[in-house]
Amino acid sequence: MKEAPPAMLIAQFTDMHLKPQGTLTFGAVDTAAHLARCVAHVNALTPRPDAVLVTGDLTNDAEPEAYALLRDLLAPLPMPVYLIPGNHDDRAGLRAAFPDHAYLPDGDFLHYAVENHAVRLIGLDTIVPGEAGGEMCDARIAWLAETLAAAPERPTVVFMHHPPFPTGIAFMDAMGLDGRDAMAAVVRRHGQVERVLCGHLHRPIQVRWAGTIAATAPATAHQVDLALSDDAPAHWVMEPPAVQLHLWRPETGVISHTSYIGDFGNKGSFKDPHTPPLARVGS
Repeated sequence: MKEAPPAMLIAQFTDMHLKPQGTLTFGAVDTAAHLARCVAHVNALTPRPDAVLVTGDLTNDAEPEAYALLRDLLAPLPMPVYLIPGNHDDRAGLRAAFPDHAYLPDGDFLHYAVENHAVRLIGLDTIVPGEAGGEMCDARIAWLAETLAAAPERPTVVFMHHPPFPTGIAFMDAMGLDGRDAMAAVVRRHGQVERVLCGHLHRPIQVRWAGTIAATAPATAHQVDLALSDDAPAHWVMEPPAVQLHLWRPETGVISHTSYIGDFGNKGSFKDPHTPPLARVGS
């Protein structure tokens, strides 16, 4: 029997904004409970993902207790988990909480390449301590260019916190990514980049960018209000939490799906009229 071609399923978590145990984010959102439900949701998937990418804002205020809680909540995941910081995080705190995550490097930036999957994974550190926006400075651009050039034939996913494109949500774009044009010039030279996966926006957004597709993911708890007018206020909203699932196959490349977390009632069969009916819309 001919061996099936390799495939890879990647789950993307983002923007957990954890506070220490028992503390609500914004005084209203139980982000820890939401993350626990997210982990259970992913563990119940068939098939399970081969890896989880966590694209920043792991905590809300970078307290050691929040990182310890993050470690406990992620522990039930049996697959490799790859973390990068967001603007709410602290590099030293993240390293200290996950000393066994050997892919996290020493040095100025927490970016790295993971080589032992069907898809090459490149995590980028875009944070600027004390700032809400991010940056791809000359040193980070040079690292990315060298890292991509080292494996031009391998399908690659780049993941980062700040998206390298404007989204139309003005209050979020005001804390966007400096150096995105220089990054685009590097990515455009490397056709192996299947996706650039980002967090920060708490929404599913996709755009053609630098010869590939760049996208943000919804958060595991609260979302950013979809406000596309330039003078819209900065609001969060309890739209359904979700994760992104990115399925790579050699014949298609990456196909991305949004998987909503929650109990949405029974599944109804399209073919069997005797299956229990779903609740009526509006009932």
